[in-house]
Amino acid sequence: MIEILSVTGPASIQDLGRFDQYRFGVGTSGAMDDVALRAGNIMLGNDENAAAVEIPMMPFRLRFDRNIAFALTGAAVEAEIAGRAIPPWWRSYARAGDILNIKAMSHGARSYLAVSGGIDVPMVMGSRSTQFRGEFGGLHGRPLQAGDILPCAASTAVFGELGIEPAGITLARTNGAADETIVRVIVAGEYEAFDATAQDLFWSSSWTITPQSNRYGYRLQGPAVQPKAPVEKRSHGIVPGVIQIPPNGQPIIQMRDAQTSGGYPKIATVIGADLWRVGQARLGGKLRFEQTAYTDALAAEGEMSAYLDRLRANMRLVEEARTCR
Repeated sequence: MIEILSVTGPASIQDLGRFDQYRFGVGTSGAMDDVALRAGNIMLGNDENAAAVEIPMMPFRLRFDRNIAFALTGAAVEAEIAGRAIPPWWRSYARAGDILNIKAMSHGARSYLAVSGGIDVPMVMGSRSTQFRGEFGGLHGRPLQAGDILPCAASTAVFGELGIEPAGITLARTNGAADETIVRVIVAGEYEAFDATAQDLFWSSSWTITPQSNRYGYRLQGPAVQPKAPVEKRSHGIVPGVIQIPPNGQPIIQMRDAQTSGGYPKIATVIGADLWRVGQARLGGKLRFEQTAYTDALAAEGEMSAYLDRLRANMRLVEEARTCR
């Protein structure tokens, strides 16, 4: 088990999400950076859907009650276990009673703590992810708090310390100005409802991520993007990544805890291969949108899959070499 000693902000338990419940109006939830979650689980030999702790703010401290391997991925953090420094994207080992102290986050917005075997909270509707809106999943459907005890699945696996290259380096893209993330998007259903001037504003502007952003959606600030005429649509299905334009002209990117339907006009959708980049963009940071063709979006998915394939293959080689000694 793990005991949470201190927590700042809405840390939660997340796996890859709840994907088969849309017809019941239940959104996906799941890790905001699914690449980091998969990578942590791969490093530990876990199922890639194993639940981990998503940590959006520091400091964060916990105590392990038994010997267990763990991995830290996602945002670059300053962390130590029993006083020993842990680099980002690193697999390490805790002994019973050891305290993991994650002190600061120098880059990115969310860190992931995966443990050997995974966090063993009950499966609800096919997922262990916390659903904040419905208050189920994870640990009692709520953010973690000091004193919480997290059960860990039994695991006898023994691992050595090991680090991998972060996805943000392997899958790096050219960014614009400092602290600006360029995100590839595909135009969406109501794109033609905006005239050329409004479309140009959408593409050319650097959008600030406002403090009102969270797991539900990223609310952006910039010049108002208005349709040619008011668009009134009945509420219809939406998914994470959809970019809506509400009446004030300020885009909203739907994120992992997004509701399943909405009526604002959709100007574009973040491609699946870049949604994790948005999840690692900080409040106050900048986003810029880059129009992408469907075929290029599929190619980007292929690059992400290839990164994870190489990681799986390398982990197998490492473990084969270790067991042959």
